[in-house]
Order: sequence, then structure tokens, then C-alpha cells
Amino acid sequence: MAKPYREVPPPLEGNDRQIAAIGTVGWAVALIVVFALRDQLPHGSHWWIWTCVAGFALGLFGVVYIPHLQRSRARASKRRAGPSGG
Repeated sequence: MAKPYREVPPPLEGNDRQIAAIGTVGWAVALIVVFALRDQLPHGSHWWIWTCVAGFALGLFGVVYIPHLQRSRARASKRRAGPSGG
């Protein structure tokens, strides 16, 4: 016998900018640690420094871009919901 399907719960809302900022701080901490220990890393593992730099840079981009994205989505939602003025 098949189980009855439950309704899909609504998506959880989160503070996207705060989440991106926390991730960016995490990459910054990782960069500091890896950079401080760079002399102890095996020669083939120095790519970790650039991985942390890329994660930090993308995190900064996200923190700056997220408000723009949210405003853009809100405008598009208003256009879809409201009557077309014309």
C-alpha cells in the first residue's frame, strides 16, 4: 500500500546576506591559517592558499550582490502581481 503524500512545507526564509558574510569570514579565517602555515605545507598543497583567496573574493561579491538581486526579484514580483500599466 502506498503511503499518502504530505504537503510540501513552505521554504525556510533566511538572511541571505548574513549567510554569505559568515561564509566569507570563514574563508578569511581559513586564508589566515593556511597563509600562516604555508611553510609547513607540502610543496604540492600551496593551491589551498588560492582556494581560500577565491572563496573570500566570491564571498565578498555575494555580500555586495545579494541586496541588488533581492531588489531585482522584488521588482519582478511586483510587475507579475500588479496590472500592466499601459
